[in-house]
Amino acid sequence: MDALRNTLSPLGMNKSAIQDTLKLVVIGGTVETARRASVSAWNGFVDSFFLTAHFSQEDYPYDWLMHWLAKQPAWGRSREFEITTRSAGRNGLTQTTTGDLEEEEEEYDGGLVHGRRKRKVAFMPSLDTTHTIYYRGHWLRITRTKRYPDYGHVSSLKISVVARNNDILKKLVLEAKREYEKDAEHRVHIFLADTTYGCWRWNGARQKRPMSSIVLQPGVKDMLLADCKDFLCSEEWYAERGVPFRRGYLLHGVPGSGKTSLIHSLAGELGLDIYVVSLSSKGMSDNTLTTLMTHVPSRCILLLEDLDAAFTRSVSRDATSTGAPTASTCTTSTTAETDGSTLSLSGLLNSLDGVAAAEGRLLFATTNHIERLDPALSRPGRMDVWVNFTHATKWQAEGIFKCFFPFKPATAVAVVSAAAKDASQKNLPLPKRKAPAHAIPLLTEDEISELAKRFAEAIPEDELSVASLQGYLLKNKTRPCECVEEVDVWIIQERETREKLKKEKAEREAKEKKEKEEKEAKEKEEKEAKEKLERKEARAKAKKQLLKETAAKEAAKSDSFTTAETTPTETTPATTVDNSSTTESSSASSSRSESESTGVDADTEESVTSEDEAEKEEGKEKKEKWVAVKGQTTTTTASSATPPTDADP
Repeated sequence: MDALRNTLSPLGMNKSAIQDTLKLVVIGGTVETARRASVSAWNGFVDSFFLTAHFSQEDYPYDWLMHWLAKQPAWGRSREFEITTRSAGRNGLTQTTTGDLEEEEEEYDGGLVHGRRKRKVAFMPSLDTTHTIYYRGHWLRITRTKRYPDYGHVSSLKISVVARNNDILKKLVLEAKREYEKDAEHRVHIFLADTTYGCWRWNGARQKRPMSSIVLQPGVKDMLLADCKDFLCSEEWYAERGVPFRRGYLLHGVPGSGKTSLIHSLAGELGLDIYVVSLSSKGMSDNTLTTLMTHVPSRCILLLEDLDAAFTRSVSRDATSTGAPTASTCTTSTTAETDGSTLSLSGLLNSLDGVAAAEGRLLFATTNHIERLDPALSRPGRMDVWVNFTHATKWQAEGIFKCFFPFKPATAVAVVSAAAKDASQKNLPLPKRKAPAHAIPLLTEDEISELAKRFAEAIPEDELSVASLQGYLLKNKTRPCECVEEVDVWIIQERETREKLKKEKAEREAKEKKEKEEKEAKEKEEKEAKEKLERKEARAKAKKQLLKETAAKEAAKSDSFTTAETTPTETTPATTVDNSSTTESSSASSSRSESESTGVDADTEESVTSEDEAEKEEGKEKKEKWVAVKGQTTTTTASSATPPTDADP
């Protein structure tokens, strides 16, 4: 029995181990099934109730949300944050956030400290951190991360919320958009073309410029504003008639006449952003410009500044031009081709009104020399409205003076009403500012009008630019009376300065022209000397080759004569005659060779012998050879005719 028990005991142990293993398998399977069921249930719950929205910094909704978050108290109470002195948004609209550190001792008045504005410390939630904000009965989980961790500063925003539908996110985006537009209504956003990546980069938000600050010829400003508004409201009209929904304006004239200022003012009045393209920037090409044009929004102002000076090739073309680089352009260095602009005129024309050109935008182009533009670039359809900007007139001078020096209202009530009316017309905020240390003396309306008329009468018609007038008024912004009294002296100084600059320019141009002529003359002399030297070398080479051939022929003849001398004959006198003639011929040949070699050296060193002399010497040599050979033949014939005999005495 004991032996049988000992034999069966291992089987019993094996049976217990198998049971334990099966128990573990069942428990593990149950746990894994429960885990998978819970994960599936959680995923189903997330898919059903969790909503996630993503916002990229490259688009407008990101700015809306960042602007809205900067005003939320929970955003400023973040547990993990960055301390910075920069504004919360990239657009510069929000100067402070709810977590900013304020100085309680003194109220911030926007003053200057050592020539700089006081810096404010802001607390910004850091990247890669999740923040929770309560909004309309829902908890929002917000995470701000870098879109490209290894490059650049482009960020992205992710907002998650537990909700049955996405209505809460729609309300959030619309509310952020309204607040953003409300705060941005007094600013104009500027975008610059990035030729490296073929995209638009935000360059900042500028304060709107009121239309009343732009003083042009009567009716020009109102005409442009009315035309722009009419175009923006006529999309259906253009579509019904099959006309491309594009409008172009060409502003041409003297420098400093207010072309760019007018565009800035129009953008603020119409509520449009400005997209600026520099055609001569590094890396600009036909493909890059086409890519940029396809990404221009439908409602904006597209600005091409200084169109006449932007091209590195040309802004005009003739009948044989194709827009391709010329031969001189192709011979330039590789560095110049790589660093500079390779844009052609045909590429610009196709990007403006080609198949892929954007519609709904207002195209503004400025130039100081309209005569340099090609007619294909300035024709209607590309540039529909032309506006000529000239030097300041008396009417403009009077209007600019009134803009710089406001007049004193009659009553205090009028002050408030005038300020409110002016703010509503300009669509500008009324910032709280301390009175300046040097206040402008407020004169009555009649006094300002009288000073403005006197100032306009002193200004010569169509001689000074608007920019120069503004510069003079800025120097005297607190001295309206003295400004009028000293304007005659300033005009004389301006004329003297212009004459001096004109004289210096003429002298510089004359000097450059003289240097250019001297350089061209020097290059011409060097070229002629080089060609003369090449001709001399060619003549010397030809002469050496001729002498070499002549010497070879004479050597061959000498060998034949030597062979004749060594042959035994019966006519000794004839042989004697032949030897003498051969000796004479050899001596003559050697003397001629010496003279010719001497002549070659002289020609090479002193360049005295000409081609005619060489031909003459060559003819002379041939004649001497012919005479020598003829004499030799005659002597040989005579010798053979009278053979010597032994009988002769």
